[in-house]
Amino acid sequence: MKHMPLPRIDANTKLHDGLLKYCRLSPGQVWHDPEGRHRVGCLDAVDAPAVEAFMEGEKAVLAVQDPPYNMVAFGTADPDVYVDWCARWIDTVDCILSSDGSLYVWLGADQQNHFQPLADFMIMMRKKPFKSRSFITLRNQRGYGTQKNWMAVRQELLYYTRGNPVFHVAAEYTDIPKILRGYYKDVAGVRTENLQRGRSETIRAGNVWVDIQQVFYRMEENVSGCFAQKPCKAIERIVQAGSCPGDCVVDFFCHSGTTLVACERSRRRCFCVDHDPVFCEITIRRLERLRATGKTGWQAGNPFENELENDLQAVVPSDIRGQVAVGK
Repeated sequence: MKHMPLPRIDANTKLHDGLLKYCRLSPGQVWHDPEGRHRVGCLDAVDAPAVEAFMEGEKAVLAVQDPPYNMVAFGTADPDVYVDWCARWIDTVDCILSSDGSLYVWLGADQQNHFQPLADFMIMMRKKPFKSRSFITLRNQRGYGTQKNWMAVRQELLYYTRGNPVFHVAAEYTDIPKILRGYYKDVAGVRTENLQRGRSETIRAGNVWVDIQQVFYRMEENVSGCFAQKPCKAIERIVQAGSCPGDCVVDFFCHSGTTLVACERSRRRCFCVDHDPVFCEITIRRLERLRATGKTGWQAGNPFENELENDLQAVVPSDIRGQVAVGK
């Protein structure tokens, strides 16, 4: 099974259930990092008392949330039902976030269906104790083809705060290229534009991110079996902007474990949860792999490759065994 990617786990019930035997956590249980920095809980984000107990009285300074988008690729519900669910886990964030804290939420906008759930979520947030700060767009390198609409190549990221949280991005110069001309003015009688006046070849991060590579199967950080994985660079930018070394960061939908990896590499502590034992296990294994090898993912392999190499027939149902071999 080494160098053989998994198909999408959450879309394959039989594969998912076959992997449960390798999971350390059952619902309600918590994994404590042996090095004392991180925690992973198999918990439901809307269960505020369980999450508060998981935090053990500690407050996070930053919450990075990447919930399912309520779009076709993730499964859909009525937008009102979905937003009501979001309001419940936002209330959980409210319970465990510092009075001076930041909240980032990745969310989709279905351009075929009145831009739900993004628009509905934004309206819901008006009633919550957070202040809107920015609407960030991450440009994807690949979109889906269309002949009768603009190709969708963006990811939406909402940034909220309360109190007076830290914000370090002003000191961060990136590898974002200067790609837009404009802002002309006369300097010593010569008409110049912004690309000529700046000394640096790059710019600090704004709210349009064009320098981050979308995760795909040839990248080291790829975690096959996980869907819509966020790039480490994007999460590290958020973590480094909104926290200091040693601070606590929370993630209620850890899935592939990117926030945990970003915190480990940035010397923050991450307390993350997922309601699914399989994705909790993937998150733990990704941290262990990073510490053992320095690698941030499995590229063309998968988190369970050692077990599946010896136990493929017992774990992977015959009707999807061919999919595992080619990573469909």
